[in-house]
Amino acid sequence: MDQEKINEIVAAVLRELKEKESAAQTFTGGAALPLQQPTQEPVQQTPAPVADIAIDLPDPTMDDIRYAAQVASAVNPAALPELIRSTSARIGVGRTGPRCKTSSLLLFQGDHAVTQDALYRDIDQHLLDEFALFTVQTKVTDGKEEYLLRPDLGRQLSEESKRVIAERCAKKPNIQLVIGDGLSAAAIEANLKAIFPVIRQGAQAAGLVMGTPFHVKYCRVGVMNDIGAIIEPDVLILLIGERPGLGRAESMSAYMGYKPQPGNNDADRDVVCNIFENGGTNPLEAGAFIVQMTQKMMKHQASGVKLKLAIK
Repeated sequence: MDQEKINEIVAAVLRELKEKESAAQTFTGGAALPLQQPTQEPVQQTPAPVADIAIDLPDPTMDDIRYAAQVASAVNPAALPELIRSTSARIGVGRTGPRCKTSSLLLFQGDHAVTQDALYRDIDQHLLDEFALFTVQTKVTDGKEEYLLRPDLGRQLSEESKRVIAERCAKKPNIQLVIGDGLSAAAIEANLKAIFPVIRQGAQAAGLVMGTPFHVKYCRVGVMNDIGAIIEPDVLILLIGERPGLGRAESMSAYMGYKPQPGNNDADRDVVCNIFENGGTNPLEAGAFIVQMTQKMMKHQASGVKLKLAIK
């Protein structure tokens, strides 16, 4: 390459550099940008004080929130709260577009948590100890999941439980009282202290002999048949937690059968259901009624459909 060609290339490069420098000065208001900014130590800044803020929402299950009317334009705003309090149905909750309001969703989730807690936990051992209740178990061996999926196993006592009952329980009493966890441990905890003494005192006043009470874990109603075959009571009373509803976990039932045996079914039993305070059958009244039912069963030597036919 000759000297003339080299000079042309150098001149072209210099023109290009000058054009870029001119463009940079125009962009920065006439000040040329340095090729490299000097490194500076980061400046330590003191964070500004944060004002006190509350991030916790109020408990959606409190009565003043649960029964609050959320309809924007009710025809009778004064009557709506009373209407909401009169039913367990979820009414007057309003909506946001096609969806429920956040407050309604939070209340639903809170009530659902109550249901799950009642369903998956066991009865407080201190309560069982207070009434001297020993514990036996059905054929459910793999926890609550198996109990929910295999109702048939909850209707049968394990062989070890049969042996324990045979050894520890008095035979052929007038009344055999059994406590079963069922689908809600909370129901037993809420009602046992009130109803147990009433049944015991009522039986004594009626001259009836009570057997040895005990607790059945993973219990279904049909387990009455196995217990009846071992103890042979005149009347077997099973207090058991009912299936919990949303926000309602304290409802208990009392299933009763005259001389229950394997092969008996629901037609051979009577039941006092929805036993709980403040809205259900009061446990004190239920206990007295259970003793009366026991006397009728013993008088007519029947329970369930047969008892109803005998009374007619």
